[in-house]
Amino acid sequence: MRQRRVGIVQDPWIVLVDGITSVYQLAQEALATGATLAAVAEHHASADLLQYDAVYTGRSPWRILPAMDHPRDPAHCLISGTGLTHMASAQNRQAMHAAGDAPTDSMRMYQWGVDGGRPAPGAIGVSPEWFYKGSGATLRAHGEALEIPPHAEDGGEEPEIAGIYVIDASGTPRRIGMAAGNEFSDHRFEKKNYLYLAASKLMTCAIGPELVTDPDFGSVPGEVAIERGGQVIWSKAIASGDARMSHSLANLEHHHFKHAGHRIPGDVHVHFFGADAFSFGEGLRLEEGDVMQVEFTGFGRPLRNPVRIDRSPEKVFAAVPM
Repeated sequence: MRQRRVGIVQDPWIVLVDGITSVYQLAQEALATGATLAAVAEHHASADLLQYDAVYTGRSPWRILPAMDHPRDPAHCLISGTGLTHMASAQNRQAMHAAGDAPTDSMRMYQWGVDGGRPAPGAIGVSPEWFYKGSGATLRAHGEALEIPPHAEDGGEEPEIAGIYVIDASGTPRRIGMAAGNEFSDHRFEKKNYLYLAASKLMTCAIGPELVTDPDFGSVPGEVAIERGGQVIWSKAIASGDARMSHSLANLEHHHFKHAGHRIPGDVHVHFFGADAFSFGEGLRLEEGDVMQVEFTGFGRPLRNPVRIDRSPEKVFAAVPM
């Protein structure tokens, strides 16, 4: 019989937590008691240990789930993000859609962030780009494949850090931590016209393998890599964090949670903060079985996900009258 457990990473071990079956449940107890998430987890820590290497590499009957989900109803987990927060992202968009040397709307929006995305405390800055990824049904875990469906033209990694939130009983967003993420997107479709951006984002994505409850988000170095046949065919140093973005973290959070529909008690939010680089921008097209790896310093072990391409014929989906 399968069961869910929460574990505390104490590398090379995972310490299993008693009586708690999800991070969501852990967060609810923390909200109810006023304790931190880490303190509640430590309070319930058991003597049961798992070898992290075995679980991480798939050699254990235990498998890693997304670093956060809504365990009862994926529809109450909203996946979203903000783009054009890093210069490299804006440059890649510029290259996709530029006509000559004229700046695109994407580059203009990035510049708006540079000029007005870091307001003084208590003030409101310029709004960033915002996009919808889907419900919790789109979330995948470390080791799980990210799928390119039959209707998609491509799929490519976007190495990002994601903020993880729970809305408390009063409607206040509570950031419970952050995780490394891969905000997988259809860049070839988006390249046709920037107005296809919204649809290009409706792909699976991954977070994890670890939820970091108190990360240093000032300036976070990292690396993204693509492996094919067990060999690294492309890699790049990346950087994220509050000091590395055109918008402050506070400004990104304000413009996400200013919407009343994003403050429904009990809901979970996974919000991606933008990518510093991705392989599509350097001409690489991912293939079946390629492994995408995302790693950020201080965010635990790397997030690894293979690419899976569904090559079945595209179907027509018709609404049926009742």
